[in-house]
Formats: sequence, structure tokens, C-alpha cells
Amino acid sequence: MSAQTLPDLPFPGHDKLLQALDAAVASGDEHAITAALRGTLCRMIRDRDVALPACVYEPIDDHYARREIYRSPIHGYSVVAMTWGPGQGTPVHDHCGLWCVEGVWDGELEITQYELLERDGERFRFRAAGGMQAGPGSAGSLIPPHEYHTIRNTSADEVAVSLHIYKAPMECCSMFVPQEGEWFARLDKSLDIDDAH
Repeated sequence: MSAQTLPDLPFPGHDKLLQALDAAVASGDEHAITAALRGTLCRMIRDRDVALPACVYEPIDDHYARREIYRSPIHGYSVVAMTWGPGQGTPVHDHCGLWCVEGVWDGELEITQYELLERDGERFRFRAAGGMQAGPGSAGSLIPPHEYHTIRNTSADEVAVSLHIYKAPMECCSMFVPQEGEWFARLDKSLDIDDAH
């Protein structure tokens, strides 16, 4: 993909946000980068000069929306806005080895971390290892191998929006389908990008 075709949507505060993300991504190893990005994302969510494109507030009826609004031609990171309609969420999933920083931009999301206890081929045993209700301005990070989690909008009538900064474009992941007890079956899942305008 050439630099001319990389996603780059205009929005208020575009340059301010991207300069802050570039500085954070250049800050060192993955632990330093994700720590810097968490702080940056929390600041940018609260910054009145920065507003995400209007399209990210438009839910899609049959799935949560993933809209890539920027991809860095220099650092390679990807910025994806996710729109969560009432009750929409993910199964237990990983990030295929990519670090990620996730921040709640609007609304509230329930995030549950999972601990991998054991593996038997393509069967994985997980246990919920803590959860939180995350509101606007909160951010967290995932660094493999601690990357298993679910995200859900538990509201019956409100839309939630989150912003996700990935090390690189995340085009697939493993999702885990419940079997018996704490056991899950792993399935490969390709991740689509929804239209952004």
C-alpha cells in the first residue's frame, strides 16, 4: 500500500493528535511506547481541540464498527475508531502478537481481561482475571502475551466509541469460542474495516 492510499481522515485536531501519537511511538520499547500512548490518549480524549470524525458515532446494526482513520507512513501504527451499538461486544480474543492501546472516547465499555491457564492443541483454558467499566478518558494497554480480553457496550440505549492504536494494522486475530467450563476453542478471524467518510 503506497503512502497516497494510507487511511488518513480529516477531523478537528488531526495534526495535534497525530503529532502526539508519533512522539509516543518513538519513545522506546513496547512498554515505554504503550505507557506514553496511554497518557497521550487520555490527554487527547479530554482535549477540546480534538474531535473524531462524525462517522465514528454511527453504529452498524449487526456488528460493532471498525473504522481505520489513520495509518502512519513512518511508524506503521494504525488508528482504528470502534463504534459499539447498545449490547455489542467481542468474544474472547487476542491481538495476534501486536501491542495495542485502547481508550474510551465516548460512552462506557465493560472490559474483561482473561488469563490463559493451559492449552491443549487448539483448545485453551481461560479464567476471567478482572474487569472494569471504562468511561470517557480512560485508556489501557495490551502487550502480548497478556492480550486476551473482551469488550462490550452494556448499555441498552447508548452508543460507545473507543480509539485503538495498534503497532501495525490488525487484519486478523484469534477468537475463542466457549466450550465446557473454562475451555474455549480457538478460531481464526479476519477483521474487516468498515467505511469511514
